[in-house]
Amino acid sequence: MYAVIKTGGKQYKVAAGEKIKVEQIAADVGQEIVIDQILAVGNGAELKVGTPLVAGASITAKVVSHGRHDKVRIFKLRRRKHYKKSQGHRQNFTELEISAVNG
Repeated sequence: MYAVIKTGGKQYKVAAGEKIKVEQIAADVGQEIVIDQILAVGNGAELKVGTPLVAGASITAKVVSHGRHDKVRIFKLRRRKHYKKSQGHRQNFTELEISAVNG
């Protein structure tokens, strides 16, 4: 059984036992959280698609860790204009382990 969830402005396809990295969630390490924004639930050939969300569906997940992704380098250059700009960014994430898909 799998589900398509929406969290942090992105969509993820998840199944029980998987680990995913999502945008940072305000929860402590080891805490169980429930995500109820489920867009679709599938089980083999059967698929339930919500309009926009599937009613009564949810997933339970355990917060494994918090961290930061690798640095993304931003470099801007205007040729012949003596303009160079270098910038970096590291996005925070929360790693979740999916316990169960209910729906």
